Amino acid sequence: MMAQYIEIKAANPDSLLFYRMGDFYELFFEDAEIASRALGIVLTKRGKHRGEDIPMCGVPVERADDYLQRLIGLGHRVAVCEQMEDPAEAKKRGNKSVVRRDVVRLVTPGTITEENLLEPGRANLLLAIGRRRAGDDHALYGLAAVDISTGRFSVAETDAAGLPGEVARLDPREIVLADTILDDPALAGFWRETQIPLCPLPRDGLDATSAENRLCDHFGVATLDAFGDFTRAEIIAAGTALAYVARTQIAARPALEPPRREAVSASLAIDAATRANLELTRTLAGERAGSLLATIDMTVTPGGGRLLAERLAGPSTDLTEIGARLDALDFLVDDPALRERLRGALAGAPDITRALSRLALDRGGPRDLATIRDGLIAARAIAALLDATPAPAYSLPEALAASRAALDTVDKSLSDTLAAALVEDPPLARRDGGFIREGRDAGLDEARVLQGDSRRFIAGLQGRYAEETECRTLRIKHNNMLGYYVEVPQATGEAWLRNAMKETFIHRQSMSGAMRFTTVELGELEARIAGAAERARAIETALFTELSNLVVAQAQGINAIAQALSALDVTAALAELAETRGWTRPIVDDSLAFAIEGGRHPVVEDALARAGESFIANDADLSGADAGHISVITGPNMGGKSTYLRQNALIVVLAQMGARVPARHAHIGLVDRLFSRVGAADDLARGRSTFMVEMVETAAILNQASRRSLVILDEIGRGTATFDGLSIAWAAIEHLHDVNGCRALFATHFHELTRLAERLARLSNVTLKVAEHKGEVVFLHEVVPGAADRSYGLQVARLAGLPAPVIARARTILEELERADLENPSTARFDDLPLFAAPARQPPPQVAPGPDPLHEALAAIDPDELSPREALERLYALKKLV
Repeated sequence: MMAQYIEIKAANPDSLLFYRMGDFYELFFEDAEIASRALGIVLTKRGKHRGEDIPMCGVPVERADDYLQRLIGLGHRVAVCEQMEDPAEAKKRGNKSVVRRDVVRLVTPGTITEENLLEPGRANLLLAIGRRRAGDDHALYGLAAVDISTGRFSVAETDAAGLPGEVARLDPREIVLADTILDDPALAGFWRETQIPLCPLPRDGLDATSAENRLCDHFGVATLDAFGDFTRAEIIAAGTALAYVARTQIAARPALEPPRREAVSASLAIDAATRANLELTRTLAGERAGSLLATIDMTVTPGGGRLLAERLAGPSTDLTEIGARLDALDFLVDDPALRERLRGALAGAPDITRALSRLALDRGGPRDLATIRDGLIAARAIAALLDATPAPAYSLPEALAASRAALDTVDKSLSDTLAAALVEDPPLARRDGGFIREGRDAGLDEARVLQGDSRRFIAGLQGRYAEETECRTLRIKHNNMLGYYVEVPQATGEAWLRNAMKETFIHRQSMSGAMRFTTVELGELEARIAGAAERARAIETALFTELSNLVVAQAQGINAIAQALSALDVTAALAELAETRGWTRPIVDDSLAFAIEGGRHPVVEDALARAGESFIANDADLSGADAGHISVITGPNMGGKSTYLRQNALIVVLAQMGARVPARHAHIGLVDRLFSRVGAADDLARGRSTFMVEMVETAAILNQASRRSLVILDEIGRGTATFDGLSIAWAAIEHLHDVNGCRALFATHFHELTRLAERLARLSNVTLKVAEHKGEVVFLHEVVPGAADRSYGLQVARLAGLPAPVIARARTILEELERADLENPSTARFDDLPLFAAPARQPPPQVAPGPDPLHEALAAIDPDELSPREALERLYALKKLV
């Protein structure tokens, strides 16, 4: 047995091996030590190997999912090894024969499907990354996002600079990639930084040709053209994803949708730092509570929750799509009665996509069939609701009409069949039985009657025998040795042995004062009773397989219904949110406008409302004709600058995901990229100080922001010496104004920067109002035009609890510094510096002559990715360039 274990473990070296032994999964050697520590279970030993004790621990099969959840949460992979035959079969080969075992699946963070291992409102994405070289120092990366628990399959392409942002947007549970990509020095820092489990694969078989063949085989097509126009990098990534799915699922085949291409430009680009700063889906502490997603999530279905998170993570840049979503939302806002009925009906719609996935992988149970049944019935009820609205279905807004049409993609007969076959509340596992309705199968009904009413059958037979033999003391009894038997007094028994009764009653045993018999009829009844449970289980298993096949055959239509239900849920939830919180439909167009009246921070406002307090709304105007406007924000610490910055960024996110926004009025010209540099943090693991992290993030903004971008910056330059920091902040503002031309909010305590409003045409100053009363500062949290002359740092320090002597000494030093500044003003010094002068135009750098066409063509070739035919074609093309 241990030799078998070692052989199977050798084939799965990167996974913990759950080795099935009866009612337990056992782990041995190093796996046992790791699992014992991770799960807090007892480490024991079993036998010896090379003279050493073999460490061992185990978990019950019936509780395996609980332990799997903990192991997967810690980033482990688990190979599940099952017994492939009955131990009795193994014994036929000899007493020392080992039961045949094999790995039936690999459980990894990105490939789990069990309901209790998944978060209902979060997609469980596996992200595969492929790469193709586009030059000596340039590469394009394909991204394939697969969720085998729902069937989602999307692909995209980006460059190295956009890779971290796309990974952050998708938020996968696991990343699989070729080992050459993982070992690339240019990406080493990113791989070290990510907290996502990584699984490298050998690059053999991950080339574009192999990947395309794998995709065609999986979806049963001759070409991928029917699914769209994919790049080589996207095809490599998609093929890598399928290779990993096949490796982990062994013989099972998930019901995946055909790959769908998502252009990176189709969604608002938000880099990883900005996403973290804005706390879109998780707070800086990694919690969902307190994030924007948690604040706006009023969905009532798991699928709706996942779709809301997806839209929030990647707001649209398609004006038509944004408008269609807002039109659908308005329709439900204007009809509260329909919205209430719709949300009530949706609340009864279970998670049919994940149930379908488990059935397709043959991991489903009766409850998954019931989920499909209930989901299809709910879809019909919701379709009837939409059809019963005063406006006919064809007059529904475009997005609602599309969802309504999708609800008819599966014939009513499937839900009727499931409803007729299944009990109302079936058990979770097939082995539990009792999930098929009475009357569905006569053989099953008979087996159940035998199983459940065996005493009644025996009593009936006993009564008949007593009447036929005229023996009132005849009894039918049971023991483990004889099974069922007929017992009569000794005198009666001896008489039977001499008369005609011996033809019916067969003598089994003589006792003191009694004799025991059996009959052919009793033996047959005993056999039927003994096999009734097994027959019932076999019949129900066959019926389950039949129903499961019916469901999987309709997978495409069921998925379409699931997507429609999720879209309706998101729309109804956002309508409910807008109505209950007084949010407004934004105007989103192709201009460079950014005019917010009465804007509010959705998360902070919600927290204040729960505490019985109100939020102070503020305006913002960054509109421009040919380029965006910049607002420099000054004011006291704790005055609300960071909140003001973030709320305007969040309003953009909400508007472009197709939601109403927390403002009286909002006019937003489409934003292509959103940048945020708010807060201070270091990255000691990568050797970066707080100031270095700040500069890296600022550099990314200045290098990538376009005229359509929105930039929010807070306290740039405060992490270094005063004049260094002021100079950097000053130059950054000039660059945003003159080069990027973007809309920007720039909060600072460098009050000298406010003078830039006199020199830069598209820059203005705003400040946070404060009031002083009896030496105390009162933060009014109101943004008004103008500039602050103080930061009130001492007052904030006192509120924070600094010792009184420290505060007193700081006040004395501040007064001395202010007096010195009055005696020797710095204004003249700044006027003398070239800070206010227009920066001199630097001569363009000398550009080295570019490579000749032959060199460029050679640089673009990756020999390892060429088929023989492609190599020959490239050779002829090169010859023409000579």
